[in-house]
Amino acid sequence: VSFQSEAGEPVFVAKIGAMTAAAFLVGGLTSILSGYIGMMVAVFSNARTTISAQKDNEDGWTAAFNTAFRAGGVMGYSLVSISMMVLFVLIIIFRALFSESDGEDGNRVDYKLLFECLAGYGLGGSTIALFGRVGGGIFTKAADVGADLSGKVIGVGDGKKLDEDSPYNPGVIADNVGDNVGDVAGMGSDLFGSFGEAACAAMLIGSACLAIQQAGWSALVFPLYISAVGIVVCLLCSFIATHLHPVRKEEDIETALKVQLLSTSIGLTAVLYPVCEFALPDSMVIAGARAAVTPLVCYCCIVAGLWGGCIIGFITEYYTSHTYQPVRDVARSTETGAATNIIYGLALGYQSTIIPVVILSAVIFLALTFAGMYGVALAALGMLSTLCTCLAIDVYGPISDNAGGIAEMCELPSSVRDKTDALDAAGNTTAAIGKGFAIGSAALVSLAL
Repeated sequence: VSFQSEAGEPVFVAKIGAMTAAAFLVGGLTSILSGYIGMMVAVFSNARTTISAQKDNEDGWTAAFNTAFRAGGVMGYSLVSISMMVLFVLIIIFRALFSESDGEDGNRVDYKLLFECLAGYGLGGSTIALFGRVGGGIFTKAADVGADLSGKVIGVGDGKKLDEDSPYNPGVIADNVGDNVGDVAGMGSDLFGSFGEAACAAMLIGSACLAIQQAGWSALVFPLYISAVGIVVCLLCSFIATHLHPVRKEEDIETALKVQLLSTSIGLTAVLYPVCEFALPDSMVIAGARAAVTPLVCYCCIVAGLWGGCIIGFITEYYTSHTYQPVRDVARSTETGAATNIIYGLALGYQSTIIPVVILSAVIFLALTFAGMYGVALAALGMLSTLCTCLAIDVYGPISDNAGGIAEMCELPSSVRDKTDALDAAGNTTAAIGKGFAIGSAALVSLAL
């Protein structure tokens, strides 16, 4: 984008290159800030979840779940709102810098070039995700396995072994820190990169459409409206789990998390159509689409991505939750040795990808057929429109895990550990759901870019 053709020869334009580099830098710094906020909230919430679990009976379940879930919500809402705010400010600044007087109708802005430069914002976030997700993920697993090896294999001599979260096991601290690094900051930066790239890709493709340019500012930044509405809907639906139907026993945990994902999807399905009608022009000609694209077609693309992500989340839960048969079959396979356990688990993992791949293929085909690449980018934003809720239930997992570790290290009563273990079991499933959303949205975003 830094090279503009002039008489057939590419000429480097410093202004364009500088704006792209600035967007890249801002995207990286915003990703770091979002991850830092999430880690700090998680660290403070670990101990508070443990303390909340000390309460008796229903009060303990409700307080512990709400503490962990609200802490995850802080990460989700802060990441999406900060990234949207910074992206919008960048657009305003770039619009002023790319504004040129045309002598007749006032100022003219080359929005296509503006959004091409703005694409560096999402790439900057993805660069940080490379370190946070890959580096943090490796650290997380190495620390987790190291804590197991130091306690359950090496032990303290004389055949005495230590629990994974024993206060006498030095690997516990590395394990707890690893959960925060990989599953909180890493996942946050990963989904931030997907969100930034999807928003930039949608606005860039939209700016190439004459009807969207003529419709004005609302149509150009329509992709940001999707995420803005998502924040409000996710916030309202969060009260279902914390106030309307709070967790009162172990069996309520998974239900509460599933209701969150389902209710936000239903709510967004209901409110997004008026937003499409308000912001988009009545008819648009977009490259790759079979016919003229209407707001209804764009709405269908968004909803296809939204429900595709929701279904992928539920499929992920089916294959990773101890409530359903697959996980129980893996546990049963250990009765015949480690080899059958590894083979069965690996085969089940391969099987679990079949339906998500089919769903993603169907979403891409429908969006590409009826709205071109603009539809694919909108489908990615639809899948990420529930990002606040997805991050809330994802970050809830490592917070509950570390709360159990703190309870064990502090040698609290077994009733406390029972609560945190139940929260952690559901948290492992929610972490897998978050990974499903990250991979699914990344597939759509990579195609749109």
